[in-house]
Amino acid sequence: MLGIIRFLTEPFAPAYMQRALVISLLLAALSGVVGVVVQLRRLSFMTDALTHSVFPGIAIAFVAGESLFVGALIAGAVAATLLTFAARSTRIDQDAFMALVLASLFSIGVIVVSRHRSYSADLTTLLFGRVLAVDTADIITTAAVAVVALGVLVAIRKELLLRAFDETGAEAMGYSLLRIDLAVNLVVALVVVAAVRAVGTALVVALLITPAATARLLCSRLQSLMMSAVGISALAAWLGLVISYDASVHHGIRLAAGATIVVVLTALFAVVAIAQALRTGMARRRTLAAVAT
Repeated sequence: MLGIIRFLTEPFAPAYMQRALVISLLLAALSGVVGVVVQLRRLSFMTDALTHSVFPGIAIAFVAGESLFVGALIAGAVAATLLTFAARSTRIDQDAFMALVLASLFSIGVIVVSRHRSYSADLTTLLFGRVLAVDTADIITTAAVAVVALGVLVAIRKELLLRAFDETGAEAMGYSLLRIDLAVNLVVALVVVAAVRAVGTALVVALLITPAATARLLCSRLQSLMMSAVGISALAAWLGLVISYDASVHHGIRLAAGATIVVVLTALFAVVAIAQALRTGMARRRTLAAVAT
């Protein structure tokens, strides 16, 4: 037991690991709640498109030596607005447009970064982040973004639920679907912006989708979904940092912390999905046996 406790706590003795844990837990709380909203609204593909659409802003800010947060914020706001209005148009196929935006804007970002001498290293950093290199300013910024994003969701929670479960009723009651959709997309963009420094643009979508998908296998009530998603995300963040630290320091195996967190999230989803499938199969067999007797 003492060995397990030491294994789970020893990695957080260094200050940089403590900062990594704090920002990971902040992102877990933020992405867990927003991810449930994304699941309810079936916006997974839009979220993927949005995470890649902020890449040009990050790349331009990086090459220009400016704040990655500001670059991501501007690009995220523009992309969220563009995708929202495109989704409301009946003349544009939404999925095709999102795929077009994803591919073209991401390619623009790669072109911008490729102009820099340290192209490969820079591209890796921007795509996959450096959670172990975050500082206090990054934590404060992420906390501020989390407060704003969660505050927006709380403010529009009634309209948001009505929009998710009864679109026609929401419109009939006079709610602006465009404004609700824009608010949700901007909140998703804020999550992407908050996570850019820690996990990069390529892994943000996993933080938004996987914990909520796992929680949905376990419960159905909205409050339980959000609490479960946050808990699953926080557990994966803790274990991912512990595993990457232990493998790198004690076993000489270099594991990227952000990617390890995502792998742990995926493993948790697989375990829960298999357990639920086995449970359903056993229940079905018991039912058939009862009917047979």
